[in-house]
Amino acid sequence: MNVIMKRQVVTLSFIASFSAPLFAQEQPGPRTDTAVARLVVEPANLVVKAGETVPFKVTAYDSNGNVLRAARIRVSGPRAAVAVGEGQVKALRAGRYELVATAGGRAAPVIVRVPIAITWPSITRVAIAPEPGRLYAGVTLAHDAQAFHADSSERKEAMITWRSSHEKVAIVDRFGNVSAMGVGPVTITAESEGVRSSVRYTVAANPVSTLAIEIAESTVRSGDVLHLKAVAKRATGAVVADVPITWSYTYVPDDTIAAPGATGIVDRGLFAAEVPGRYTLLATAGPTTARKVIQVTPRDVRRRINVTGRGAITHVNTSDLWPWTARDGRDYALVGTWGGDGWGYVFDITNLAAPVITDSIQVNARTINDVTVSPDGRYGVLSREGASDRVNGVVILDLANPAHPKVAATFSQELTGGVHNMFATNDYLFAISGGDKYVIVDVRDIYKPKYASEYNHPNSRVHDVWVRDGIAYSSEWGTGVVAVDVGNGKYGGTIEKPVLIATYPTTSGATHEIYPYVQKNTGKTYLFLGDEIMSRQGRVWEGTNYGSTLGQRGGVAQTSAGYTHIVDFTDPKNPKNIAKYHQEEFGSHDIIVEDDVMYQAYYDGGLRVVDVSGELLGNLAEQRREIAVFKAFDPNGRTANASFAMNAMPWKGHILFTDFNSGLWVAKLEPKPIVP
Repeated sequence: MNVIMKRQVVTLSFIASFSAPLFAQEQPGPRTDTAVARLVVEPANLVVKAGETVPFKVTAYDSNGNVLRAARIRVSGPRAAVAVGEGQVKALRAGRYELVATAGGRAAPVIVRVPIAITWPSITRVAIAPEPGRLYAGVTLAHDAQAFHADSSERKEAMITWRSSHEKVAIVDRFGNVSAMGVGPVTITAESEGVRSSVRYTVAANPVSTLAIEIAESTVRSGDVLHLKAVAKRATGAVVADVPITWSYTYVPDDTIAAPGATGIVDRGLFAAEVPGRYTLLATAGPTTARKVIQVTPRDVRRRINVTGRGAITHVNTSDLWPWTARDGRDYALVGTWGGDGWGYVFDITNLAAPVITDSIQVNARTINDVTVSPDGRYGVLSREGASDRVNGVVILDLANPAHPKVAATFSQELTGGVHNMFATNDYLFAISGGDKYVIVDVRDIYKPKYASEYNHPNSRVHDVWVRDGIAYSSEWGTGVVAVDVGNGKYGGTIEKPVLIATYPTTSGATHEIYPYVQKNTGKTYLFLGDEIMSRQGRVWEGTNYGSTLGQRGGVAQTSAGYTHIVDFTDPKNPKNIAKYHQEEFGSHDIIVEDDVMYQAYYDGGLRVVDVSGELLGNLAEQRREIAVFKAFDPNGRTANASFAMNAMPWKGHILFTDFNSGLWVAKLEPKPIVP
């Protein structure tokens, strides 16, 4: 059965998120791209302060000077610096940048570049945060300072100047570390752009007589996390609970040639060794020091991985996949396509050695970026981008006959801007609307879906959403994580009235994918957040210039950047960025974690399978936590022998993943050999 719905060729809606890290805005209406002869922008250059929004207009003309009101115009700029909206630009970060307005076909586009200079507003407040503990003579106490604008936004790159009122009592370095030299009163001041803040201390004599490290472990594996604990005591044996203890380590590598420069990490009272060797942990409380030697052995979780089956798709590019066990007892997978004329495919994957296409479905779209199936297997959904009528939205499938699903309904209310990602529960569908918000659709009756509610975080762009235990976690680029109560109830939210719980930005500003995972043995909630940076500009290896060949057969292999951030979100009000998985020459994409194993489609880095057991700290890639890597290759692929993994999922002892250039793959990890 083929369900065919009218469509048109080529839109640029997915290109905006698949190319360099840009925001994009396109004007609505039927396509008249080929008639565009020139573009006029107003104003021709912009000077604006960060946080301000200014009007911005682009007008298209044909060769006769007539205004083309329905022309498709794309305006883009660096995502971290500007947000482009309907007829306006919001400045986010100081610097000199370019906005690029584009219209016309890919072969001969009309392009206008607009310089934009962004300055910072004035700093109005400086806040100092000392680390816990009392300032005793001989002790160093770290301080952090933040500078804020009048609207309470933080100046991340603010230059802070530190000074001490009495250097015979305490000195302070340029990083805010205060070292007590004697006893008496002292004031420590932080200043930025003439705005000051101070903290006052009365330094007391150091009462510490002895210091002992209380860590039971003497041998651990690379990546294992140690909780740092030391006890300081007076000469009488009484504990000095408020003395700050500074931790550091020395290191003797197992291999002095192969050892990297940074071998371990000390962070918030935790220690993890990145590589094997002998580490001496040092605790100091002023002049008193304690030490403990730890032997770190190699973590060896490697397993061989073998391809067991293929569902080749090479005539178009492949996007997402979703497997499920149907009510007929057989296993199936929905697979979407990118730039593939709106075709989606149904595979019977019961025999994982030989996936078979049982049907295909064409919808009014250029791209089906995301596919999903409800947990109960009752319905499936295809997302739509680039519809000929610009309506987009989602197509809901009745899976009563899973090998040959039929369209139950289309739904487009508040979704006309295009749906890039979705998440399905048995009763509700969460659909990303034009990268601006997510809409919650009541699908209890899949033939009569209804709008339930939506959540739109202010001044934020959203890419992905995942719901667990009634909390919707969304990845929102520079905003980072946005956690919303959509039925958990603890924070007052319901499906009909979502309530914001917390936000947390990543260091990259390119938060693209999200997966919430509750680790059984620690009870911690970890958020795995994938960057998407499709430009490698400024890196030692800048990658390939694949843009003009994207989606074409025989094109240039794609390249990417970015990595996976791991945030401890156990307490949503106090999240902690604790670890990462970072392979420098590749970029991250979709993530699933199951039974302490991360399955990640790492774009040109292929399929990555990573051990995420236990507490996490540091860079997992350096800790020998990689279990297996597989890079898809197919000489007949859309781009020959070029790996570009889009999605990966564990499935019944196997791993399913899709590759942009070569379709559906099935792989299996071999058991780890038993060493006698």
